[in-house]
Amino acid sequence: MAHRAVTFHGRVTPGGSRTVVLEVGGRRLRTHTREDGAYKVRWRVPQTGVYGARVRVDGSSVRSHRLRVNAYRPAEASYYGPGLYGGGLACGGTLSPGKLGVANKTLPCGARVTLRYHGNTVTVPVIDRGPYSGNREYDLTSATKAKLGFPTTGTVLTTR
Repeated sequence: MAHRAVTFHGRVTPGGSRTVVLEVGGRRLRTHTREDGAYKVRWRVPQTGVYGARVRVDGSSVRSHRLRVNAYRPAEASYYGPGLYGGGLACGGTLSPGKLGVANKTLPCGARVTLRYHGNTVTVPVIDRGPYSGNREYDLTSATKAKLGFPTTGTVLTTR
């Protein structure tokens, strides 16, 4: 979740006291390993979004693979579809039962949004405008709703 701390941990071999640098969100955070090579670094997520992260051993070419950190916030959502299949979408194209995407009033067409609901995650584009009823930020297509296991209305976690 945005504005909370994320802990990165791992082990460097060979062990000993070595400096480990975490590069994430434009910052470089340093820590030291224990004798067995284990390390921990905490980073406070500044805002929602998707961040790339990498850990490296200082003074060495040893680097971890790139990590992706998703920082979410809650957003109200609903779904739309069955009565609108075959109709045009504000961002182009036609709505069909298998179409993955969301409707949002302010994000640009094509913007990628990562949504999470009860442990299920999907990244989809903004394909339409809306929702226009209730206090909701997103309307999910039927296919997006099915991938998330989302009910008719509720709260999703979003990176945007």
